[in-house]
Amino acid sequence: MSIPAAPLKTRRAPRPVAVRAGDAGAAAPDTETSATRRIAESITTAIVERRLMPGTKLAEQRLADVFKVSRTLVRQALMQLSRDKLITLEPARGARVAEPSIEEARQVFEARNLLEVAMIKRAATELQPAQITELRTHLRAESQAVRNIDVPGRTRLLADFHVVIARMLGNEVLAGMLGDLVSRCSLIALMYQSAHSAEHSFDEHVAIVDALEKRDPRAAVRLMEAHLHNVERNLQLDPRAPDLESALFPLGSSPRQALPRSALPRGTSSRAPPKRALSSRATAPR
Repeated sequence: MSIPAAPLKTRRAPRPVAVRAGDAGAAAPDTETSATRRIAESITTAIVERRLMPGTKLAEQRLADVFKVSRTLVRQALMQLSRDKLITLEPARGARVAEPSIEEARQVFEARNLLEVAMIKRAATELQPAQITELRTHLRAESQAVRNIDVPGRTRLLADFHVVIARMLGNEVLAGMLGDLVSRCSLIALMYQSAHSAEHSFDEHVAIVDALEKRDPRAAVRLMEAHLHNVERNLQLDPRAPDLESALFPLGSSPRQALPRSALPRGTSSRAPPKRALSSRATAPR
């Protein structure tokens, strides 16, 4: 007795998914990621080059208009920058360029010192002549930017010097960490009025590369430590409250000289008293 064959089951074709008009961007995540990265990098560069000052408001809609993207992409970039401590996000206030505290500044330089001392010690034994030549090319660009008083350019190049060395060692994680720390240092320098001139930083970079070329780890470490110490030391991280009169009347000026004649008490003059003549027996400087 033959068994009748079972009827074949036909598999239904999958139903097409309707794509709404506003979902076109969802089909291109790479494009969205690229746009978010471009926004974040542009803001970071503006901070490093001192074109965006601490406390500057970063309005989402304004950024969306500038970059010709949606507010969603802007928000993603701002979240990334917030994680990197370059901006702050606060309810009702929105996004602003970060204003690092004194304690945060000290911690940033401590972290840089720990990372860069180990990095430069390794670089002194591992960098090849071609890489030293590349560093010399970077130094020439630094020198030109310093001579031309190109403030944005020299600020970026002086910061990139440290990241370039990390990348030459093939450590992208270290390069990324240093890039974040160096960007935060740019904010710190703006907040606390760094007196460490670009010329000094450039000269110190030249000395570090000289030590790397000689394959002298001890000298390279000493020079890097001194460089980071000098940058931190020239920040006003310990501001002293000035005397009220010296703050209001700097450079030896007197309160009387600052007031109009009508505001002076009767019988007083706005002119400074005459200097006494020096005696012939005045003590000579020792």
